[in-house]
Amino acid sequence: MFYQTLSAKTWRNIWVVGDLHGCRAQLDSQLILHDFDKEHDLLLSVGDLIDRGPDSPGCLQLLQEPWFRCVRGNHEQMALSALEGQDPMLWMMNGGDWFWQLKGAELIAARHALKRCADLPLILHIELADRVVVIAHADYPASHYELGQDVDWHQVVWSRDRLGRHHRGTSASIEGASDFYFGHTPLEQPLNVANQHYIDTGAVFGNRLTLVRLQ
Repeated sequence: MFYQTLSAKTWRNIWVVGDLHGCRAQLDSQLILHDFDKEHDLLLSVGDLIDRGPDSPGCLQLLQEPWFRCVRGNHEQMALSALEGQDPMLWMMNGGDWFWQLKGAELIAARHALKRCADLPLILHIELADRVVVIAHADYPASHYELGQDVDWHQVVWSRDRLGRHHRGTSASIEGASDFYFGHTPLEQPLNVANQHYIDTGAVFGNRLTLVRLQ
């Protein structure tokens, strides 16, 4: 599944959160702080639920929650490739060692949860009352957004080219949607430039976890 469409009418409040990387306790604290209502609110994730942090299995459990949606990050992609026998060392070197330390029922549960990541969309298209918001892990690699448009999925999950252009002062908006939210690259503060928002603030490295309210 490449694109997934959501209508905001179903939920009272909608939030988007930066890369979790196993920081489930930090997320739970933030949800309490923001009075998140699991009956009426929705939490969207820019991906990278797993690796490096203390509780990757706990973050994977979010995939079972009706109040949670997520796009696939490069760490989920590395895990899927490793489970298919493609370069498991790449995943291990990037924080996937937690998986290989599991045993018994925990290992089986984690394996099943990771395989479900293959069903995660790469792009979330959210139709709010007055605008369209797009969420992807690293980038939307085109100058114009269109629902269902064919783009390079590898760049959606991995690319830092656009962020590099922002840092070099050559920013440009992506036409076709109001706002785009990305993670992937840890920053000290959220970066809001043109109509793009980079919200991975490196929670796993001791910084704060960023949540942004969309509705």
